[in-house]
Amino acid sequence: MPPKIVSVGDVVETLRGFEPEPFTRDRILGYLSEVEVDRASLEPYAHFSAERYTRNLVHVDEVFELMVLCWQPGQRTPIHSHNGQLGWMVTVRGALAVVEYKYLGCNAPENQQVSGLDCLAGATEIHLDRGPVHECAPGGPVATVDKTHTIHQVVVQGREPAVSLHLYSRPIESCVAYDLKAQRCWRRELSFHSRYGQVVAEVEGPAPSRLAGRRELPVLR
Repeated sequence: MPPKIVSVGDVVETLRGFEPEPFTRDRILGYLSEVEVDRASLEPYAHFSAERYTRNLVHVDEVFELMVLCWQPGQRTPIHSHNGQLGWMVTVRGALAVVEYKYLGCNAPENQQVSGLDCLAGATEIHLDRGPVHECAPGGPVATVDKTHTIHQVVVQGREPAVSLHLYSRPIESCVAYDLKAQRCWRRELSFHSRYGQVVAEVEGPAPSRLAGRRELPVLR
């Protein structure tokens, strides 16, 4: 059976309907695997930059965060964690590769014993094992992160710009980034290039709370 074509607004409304029950990896994976997001509905969030990939917020509440990432050829994320949260990525345009990593150890293990975060970072000796590489393209499998597989890097493949839809439960305001060549890791504050279609990258620093203004979200149809 071909996937059902839905707008990004339909995705938001369906996910909000899921909120009375806990989000599980397989429940959301099943839903996203059965739908195809109409590319035209993503146009308000399709903001590209020659400097770096962009993170463009579609929706955020206490349970989940949905964003559109836009990539120019050659762009990539740092190797990074997800604070043990659940995440799903759907490639809408172009081709991406997700490279998995497994944490083996570091010289600051005490920094991992902290409530609410995967760790405080700050290590100067890091051991990660490079794992499998997953090719991601429109119509392909949904990429996921979970409490076990939480460290990866996303890299653009080929010469075509890429667009991907990212869902996290719960919202993630910072992550640990890893530089294996320099043997260091740090906590990276996350911000958006645009919010609800409006570019804010030049005027916005890290937000104290992403939940402000939720009631003012536009109707996404």
